[in-house]
Amino acid sequence: MKTLYYNGQVYTGTLPLVDAFVVEGDTLAYVGSQAQARALLSSQDTEVDLQGWFVCAGFNDSHMHLLGYGNMLHAAQLAPRTHRLEDMLACLREHLDTHPVASGGWLFGRGWNHDYFSDVSRMPTREDLDRVSTQVPICAVRACGHCLVVNSKGLEVLGVGQHPQQPDGGQIGVDDLGQPNGLFFDNAMDLVYDAIPVPDKEQLKARIRSACRALNAQGVTSVQSDDYCLFRQIPWQVVNEAYQELEASGELTVRVYEQCNFTTVPELQNFVERGNHTGAGTSFFKIGPLKLLGDGALGARTAFLSQPYADDLSTQGLAVFTQEAMDALVSYAHTHQMQVAIHTIGDACLDRVLEAYQKALEAHPREDHRHGVVHCQISRADQLERIAQLGLHVYCQSIFLDYDNHIVEQRVGPHLAQTSYSWKTLLDKGVCVSNGSDCPVELPRVMAGIQCAVTRTTLDGSVGPYLPHEAFTVQEALDSYTKCGAQASFEEEVKGQLKLGMLADFVVLSANPFQVPAEQLSSISVLATYVGGRRVFQHEA
Repeated sequence: MKTLYYNGQVYTGTLPLVDAFVVEGDTLAYVGSQAQARALLSSQDTEVDLQGWFVCAGFNDSHMHLLGYGNMLHAAQLAPRTHRLEDMLACLREHLDTHPVASGGWLFGRGWNHDYFSDVSRMPTREDLDRVSTQVPICAVRACGHCLVVNSKGLEVLGVGQHPQQPDGGQIGVDDLGQPNGLFFDNAMDLVYDAIPVPDKEQLKARIRSACRALNAQGVTSVQSDDYCLFRQIPWQVVNEAYQELEASGELTVRVYEQCNFTTVPELQNFVERGNHTGAGTSFFKIGPLKLLGDGALGARTAFLSQPYADDLSTQGLAVFTQEAMDALVSYAHTHQMQVAIHTIGDACLDRVLEAYQKALEAHPREDHRHGVVHCQISRADQLERIAQLGLHVYCQSIFLDYDNHIVEQRVGPHLAQTSYSWKTLLDKGVCVSNGSDCPVELPRVMAGIQCAVTRTTLDGSVGPYLPHEAFTVQEALDSYTKCGAQASFEEEVKGQLKLGMLADFVVLSANPFQVPAEQLSSISVLATYVGGRRVFQHEA
């Protein structure tokens, strides 16, 4: 049976807009004019009046953490309560009151950002969290995911005392006397995560369901998700099984391209030798690239820079891998049918990433590798040129501009800031730039991300525009969330555009982005979301 969708403003991936399309099964049987589409129907077929609404391909968040988002939705929601330290602590108290912690469990929250605190000008410490509880261990993760704080009970459970041994690629915060202050950065965070009880497979599935529902409400039909590193104690096989079981039961309403996070060659080798490589799987759950975490985050001053931070000369951030370790992982993946995507925020980290890719490509040339740089925030002009020369993909997060506009020049100084977040320059050099949210670092609000890409300001317009010549057009922004995301996963022939034979993944919006003022793009709402022709979300009036 076919379904005709007519009387719409349909963006197919190219202009001009058309007004109709036909879905048969899970694919598009026709896209074009309403008159020609109706001629394809029989008496058993159905019709849907789009009432003039705008329709485009379903949104593809090309870098996020779906399982992490689901986990956050089951924890204390700190992001809306981060304008004051006192409000953040109140949120944790309220969650503890309404969600009692079982014996051996932890109170967990995520989303604080000390740069927004109006009552103090610092990160929270164990003493702050002790005001919530001294009996229950507490872990509160910064919005960026590269820093967390625990209370004194948490430090006791962890066995972390005075003058702790510092791990490679991470840092345990201490005061002037060497006493831990409760803060853990990057690789040091694993000490905390390894002590928190992990969910079983059914609980994993519940978190995935929650995340999928929330993503569908934002028009997201595909994600490229880094999930293996959230619970290091859970084998990757269990994560895969959770997704596959949800797919089999028809409950997986987002297509997942798994960005496979491994930190050593033996781990990666074990994964590959079990038959896993980029592209293996189904249209709903597929193995994607090797995902590496190259450095930290700008907000936490752990992004690895080539010079000291302009607002803290004592640090240049943290490198998670040595050059040799990164080279070995990239080389193994490159020679074993694996794409590679590396989290890269600081320019010193980008130097290492580009070096690793160049070595692998020179040793084993490969035309269509689609290796990529995730984030690509702090960069120099020479590095932008090198990204293009190496034929790399870039996974940007335009929504980061809502916060980073406040801090980028403060953190890296005016010189580096002039060549950073330069995603339009990369587009102009022929680089494919896809978009995403890095959720739960930011919420997966696609239209907000599109607004930031077009305006280069904060969402409220109070700061910016930052490097306005780097602004995307509306079409480029839409494409970055659709067709470019599909290209990142080698799926541009099956999704990312509304064209004959492609998957019927589409979103219905309340307004035409090409006609809405740029500063109002985030106000456009999602009316309905379809995956494979099946409606998975509808806005309730």
